[in-house]
Amino acid sequence: MLTKKMMNGYLEKTGVLQTGHFLLTSGKHSNKYMQCAKIFQHPDISTEIAKDLAEKYDGYDIDIVIGPAIGGIILAYEVARQLEVRALFAERENGVMTLRRGFEIKPGSRVLVVEDVITTGGSVKEVIDVVRSAGGEVVGVASVVDRSGGKAIFDVPFKSVIRIEIETFEPEDCPLCKSGSAAVKPGSRNI
Repeated sequence: MLTKKMMNGYLEKTGVLQTGHFLLTSGKHSNKYMQCAKIFQHPDISTEIAKDLAEKYDGYDIDIVIGPAIGGIILAYEVARQLEVRALFAERENGVMTLRRGFEIKPGSRVLVVEDVITTGGSVKEVIDVVRSAGGEVVGVASVVDRSGGKAIFDVPFKSVIRIEIETFEPEDCPLCKSGSAAVKPGSRNI
């Protein structure tokens, strides 16, 4: 099992935690941003993280692990590999999360939904809807980082490797904006 100290070391070593002035997907601003994709450049660390998450769901009789594109693709694959089950990913098509590429979930399949970082839980909730609309049973949600501050609520167990609190600001109350700094939009949705 990974300790908080070990995980913080991995986040630092891989450059996941960035500082600056960021415009988050939620529309809020922050002086910190987590680019968790950077951790997946390191297969040895990715394997340890996936093993930790898989162990948290030992005994849940999981058939499929699924994550939202892009942040959940590698994690879904590696957690599924640890559990020896299928790995899928959902992606947006015309702004709606869906299964594509011939992926299917058979009714009654027991599914674990994974994501790299959960802030609001919005993408994960969309994936949960995709799974349920296909007749799958969502048995849990797992993430590398929970930075929701307890605000991401799901109707299934939610487990993460680490919880991190990062301060956010409404744009009109942002002290960084007030000091003249311009926010930049990081992440995968604008690349």
